[in-house]
Amino acid sequence: MPFGSFENLKDRVIQAPKDAANMTKIQIHRLVHKQQDEKSLVKYDELDEAYSEEEEKPEKSASSYIPSRCPCLKCDMSKRYQIALLSSVGFVLSFGIRCNLGVAILSMTKNETIQFTGDRSQYNSTVQEPEFSWTPETVGIVDSSFFWGYIITQIPGGYLASRLPANRLFGLAIGISSFLNLFLPGAATVHYGMVITVRILQGLVEGVTYPACHGIWRHWAPPLERSKLATISFCGSYAGAVLGMPLSGVLTQYLGWQSGFYVFGVLGLLWSIIWWFFSFERPATHPSITEAEKIYIETSIGENTSIINKNVKTPWLKFFTSMPVYAIMVANFCRSWTFYLLIISQPTYFLKVFQFEVSKSGTLSALPHLVMAIIVPIGGQIADMLRRQILTTTVVRKIFNCGGFGMEAVFLLGVAFARDTTTSVVCLTLAVGFSGFAISGFNVNHLDIAPRYASILMGLSNSVGTLSGMLCPIVVQSITKGQERDFETATREWQYVFLIASMIHFTGVVFYAIFASGEKQPWADPPAEETWRPEQILHPDSNNFTYKKYGAMQNESIDYNTSPNQSPVYETREELVQKESKDSYMKDGGGDF
Repeated sequence: MPFGSFENLKDRVIQAPKDAANMTKIQIHRLVHKQQDEKSLVKYDELDEAYSEEEEKPEKSASSYIPSRCPCLKCDMSKRYQIALLSSVGFVLSFGIRCNLGVAILSMTKNETIQFTGDRSQYNSTVQEPEFSWTPETVGIVDSSFFWGYIITQIPGGYLASRLPANRLFGLAIGISSFLNLFLPGAATVHYGMVITVRILQGLVEGVTYPACHGIWRHWAPPLERSKLATISFCGSYAGAVLGMPLSGVLTQYLGWQSGFYVFGVLGLLWSIIWWFFSFERPATHPSITEAEKIYIETSIGENTSIINKNVKTPWLKFFTSMPVYAIMVANFCRSWTFYLLIISQPTYFLKVFQFEVSKSGTLSALPHLVMAIIVPIGGQIADMLRRQILTTTVVRKIFNCGGFGMEAVFLLGVAFARDTTTSVVCLTLAVGFSGFAISGFNVNHLDIAPRYASILMGLSNSVGTLSGMLCPIVVQSITKGQERDFETATREWQYVFLIASMIHFTGVVFYAIFASGEKQPWADPPAEETWRPEQILHPDSNNFTYKKYGAMQNESIDYNTSPNQSPVYETREELVQKESKDSYMKDGGGDF
């Protein structure tokens, strides 16, 4: 046999065991350095198809791939749900603070009749003057002063939440509002102008709460859990309306009108301290989050939360030329119209049309908001389930928003034509209940179309919603000018009020159905450095990926000159996906790929 042929045969015989040994060495190295493996995982949506066959085999360990549902859900409480529950409690206290003055002002400005008896033949009574002789006009100004500040900081608050840690902004807003609440009793004893000033300051700081909450979920909410997490937070708003008024009433009755301000102020400050130590801007900065939950959130969102560029230019022009953004704004206007209509005008409606003082029945007045507080998180659960298993995000958002608004409009028609108290109360409760499903539509939609700018978009849409709350009382007042004349006039005028509310909701249904979207808009893509790019994590100093492909995959030569502590870099993303698929398969005991 020629010498050259023998050498070739020897190389071919020896090289195969060498290749197998080196391949085994690499596999053992990857199993030992699990953390390096996890860093090399690409976005979940890119790996979903590659791992679909793996997920069908229940005996495989969860560590070999990123699952469609986070394994940390088996724990007592994941960090993102801790944040959801804490933020919900924050909204409860925020709306409770808003209710304090509305309840206390009744006791502050009303005459009291004091009755006493001497002997059996005498009976005396005296009328005690109110503590504060404020006119109805003054009371109206004091009540509305909160919204003067609230509407101003919606858009600036959204912008700040996109530049500063949104969790800190959210906590500071409620903390400062709680601190100011402690000064309201003293301000009232000085002059009503001081009360107005404090209320405006409270509105200014609380105007950032909703935009900041969306800024929090930008980093913390996986796409298929956005509805669930956001609605858990937002249901605190309606629970606050349910709890705030009765609790303020009890405190006022037994401890004096000042007690409600002090109790809610102290509770808000205590909550702010807890929030400060238990909330973090994003998963990468949380000191006790599990690696599984952090990777799940980051890969689901497709964002490397360790690298956040705060100096990206905000595309304001794109906001105002995007029809999905306008769809959210219109929906927020429609929902806010009915919300403020009930908050402000519900007692007057029942009194003038049915001669029924709804304020005397705490359960009845709180019933619509109680139903909504229950429906909102349930709607979020159903919405995410449908998105995960059956429908696209756009379809789910339109179904929930248009379905909720449509049913609300139908039951508002029922209120308009109701001629007895029971029918009216039932229709109002059902109308508000169905509107709770719409929260899983427009109120979460900001996170779908532009996660990066969700806080700013929430500020824009909430500004429109607050404007609706300011216009609604004016329109109602102009329509019901003749309600004092007689019963027929009052019934007819309030019928017009609820017909207008119903038509506004039908308009919102049509507009949202046509222009809304659940897909991320082109102008909302993050900068390249914030995108989840595992090839940069593997080899951050190289822009040219020249490492050769696995011979077992492409029948090409293998370069083993890479340091054992350095992960190989691949030429394309597709190669990396294919390689990760093979690694997962071989770790589970598979044969040839």
